Amino acid sequence: MLGELYGKDLKSADLFSSVDIVIPVPLHWKKQKKRGFNQSEMFGRGLAKSMNAKLDTKSLIRKVDTPTQTKKSREQRWENVRNVFELENKEQIEGKHILLVDDVITTGATMEASANTLLAVPGVKVSVATIAFASK
Repeated sequence: MLGELYGKDLKSADLFSSVDIVIPVPLHWKKQKKRGFNQSEMFGRGLAKSMNAKLDTKSLIRKVDTPTQTKKSREQRWENVRNVFELENKEQIEGKHILLVDDVITTGATMEASANTLLAVPGVKVSVATIAFASK
């Protein structure tokens, strides 16, 4: 529900009106299996629905099961997520405007690592959305 409400506001903003695809920051498959869901994906579903965009949970993959980011410094967080994402089916996102979503941004390391992976594809534009931000 929060995603749907947020998406309605974003869709009316010029910067977000051209979003083609919503991609949630992925969890490693082991973590998702243990948890049972990806909270960013749940948020992304609502965004995609209200923004008339495609939800893509297959293109961005977390290939490394990293330890939790809590209690890590910014530098440690960046090292923790450096080179952990990869792309499948790059042609699906080529030339698209992607809305990358995560539940919480603390230092931005995870979002930056995810976005850099997406931006390696020709013609991709990345915008970001989150539910909350944390401060240390």
